[in-house]
Amino acid sequence: MSIWQKNRPFFLFLIKFGLSYLILSVLYWLYLSQYNAEANEADGMTTIVAEQSQDVALWLGQEAYITEHPEQPSYRFFINNKAVARVVEGCNAVSVMILFAAFVVAFSTTFKRTSLFILAGIVIIHLLNVVRVALLSMGFYHYPEYKELMHDILFPLFIYGVVFALWVLWVMKISGYGKKH
Repeated sequence: MSIWQKNRPFFLFLIKFGLSYLILSVLYWLYLSQYNAEANEADGMTTIVAEQSQDVALWLGQEAYITEHPEQPSYRFFINNKAVARVVEGCNAVSVMILFAAFVVAFSTTFKRTSLFILAGIVIIHLLNVVRVALLSMGFYHYPEYKELMHDILFPLFIYGVVFALWVLWVMKISGYGKKH
């Protein structure tokens, strides 16, 4: 028995994951390339995240607003007239969504089930990310001494923890793969 035959599920997972990750990443790169970063133009998804995060902070009772950054393709996030954060392209969670979707595709079942789960997961990731940006900005204002802890450890742990939980849910319960194997 060849290595391919013995490890066929593993190699299929790697191929499906790798191809879908590559395709989605190239599509995202093409999307980003339509914006002029040299002219400090932020991409549309980053704009949406910044605006919605501002709305969440306002809803939570903060005096919050965003402005376009004059020197970078990003937004400045203000709490009580103090600039507390920058919302950059990496804050829009699209790279996390791509990683999430590639994993789900790697364990895909029917087109409908896989597509619906990816769509639902992307909506969940987006909503949590908007709340994350708002709460981080508020945290940076109220607890600046914990900025690195919040930005580098707590909130990434939360968002990747949710993605991991969605993956486990997909593999073990929804895709049917966990029941077969």
